[in-house]
Amino acid sequence: MQLTDSFGRTIDYLRVSLTDRCNLRCIYCMPEEGAPIAPKDTLLTDEELVRIMRIAVSLGMSKFRLTGGEPLVRPGVVKLTREIAALEGIQDLSLTTNAMLLGSLAGPLADAGMMRLNISLDTLKPERFQLLARRGNLQQVLDGIAASQKAGMQPIKINCVVMKGYNEDELVDFAKLSLDSPLHIRFIELMPINWSESTDTAAMQGFYSLSGASTGQNDRITLYADIKDNKLNEAFRLPALSDQKGMLNAVEMRRSFISMTEMRKAIESELGVLTPASLLTNGPAQTFHLQGGVGTVGFISQITQDMCKQCNRLRLTADGFLRPCLMADGEVDLRTPIREGASDEDIADLFRLTVHHKPLEHRLEDGLAPIGRNMSQLGG
Repeated sequence: MQLTDSFGRTIDYLRVSLTDRCNLRCIYCMPEEGAPIAPKDTLLTDEELVRIMRIAVSLGMSKFRLTGGEPLVRPGVVKLTREIAALEGIQDLSLTTNAMLLGSLAGPLADAGMMRLNISLDTLKPERFQLLARRGNLQQVLDGIAASQKAGMQPIKINCVVMKGYNEDELVDFAKLSLDSPLHIRFIELMPINWSESTDTAAMQGFYSLSGASTGQNDRITLYADIKDNKLNEAFRLPALSDQKGMLNAVEMRRSFISMTEMRKAIESELGVLTPASLLTNGPAQTFHLQGGVGTVGFISQITQDMCKQCNRLRLTADGFLRPCLMADGEVDLRTPIREGASDEDIADLFRLTVHHKPLEHRLEDGLAPIGRNMSQLGG
């Protein structure tokens, strides 16, 4: 059995948030203090998570990525990984992490069945790490990367969110990591989770000039509806982002945006032409080689050249809501039915419902973005 959405896409990939907690406070993701987190009793238990993933496998989903927040701060994460990896039918199990805890956990995770990693790292400068992440230190991350390589997990991708005025001067340094090491560097266009708050027209026009003007079309499916009417549940349960202090606001995010085209030009001007390459489990990235490079350089350009029409994924939040799209509000509650005794087939029907309402593409170019949750709460 396969899950197929209303646009004919096979949905076989589930991103599973293990927690909305994090041991860093990156400026584009979380406020420095007072980050809203779900009460512990609302977080899915290990048993509930494994059950949901087993149901997902029965529906033809075979690719799973564990995310957060920072997934490695979840107690018992190695044991949970082992239980998930044991599910028959899982073909790909991966983890997105900031690597702060990987120094001690990389080996046990690999032994438990973790296949590959995406490591978030936005700077190679120790002092700048403190500015951007506001917790921890760069050496812990580098130690985690080294431990992951020693543990044999492959491929290891380094995800760098590029921000004008913050770290765009490090593009070449990051790209050089792919020359002598089998690391796969991914430069990510900043996705402003809260840009819809602002009415700064000039800033929005500046953004449009990079991403392309809005089409003005209104042919997407409805993103907000009532689950009781067999549609999606609208969810605005958490504090507004405008009430969360100490992170980039909407205008600052727009002004920090730098496009894939600009990134590529800066790299090629110093390191030579990037030639197309392929990589297993490439996801939404456009991937290239530098001449003589052992690894690869890639770009995830969900703003200027999005890959939405090939999207094959759903997202499960740490508190048990299934989302058809990262960058649009609307989600289905799985936790409540599970705790009220729903059968596996009842939960499978909620998967089918979510897939049926998966939108064709995000509406970021129209200034529409999720405002009910932070990125750390979405499992981005």
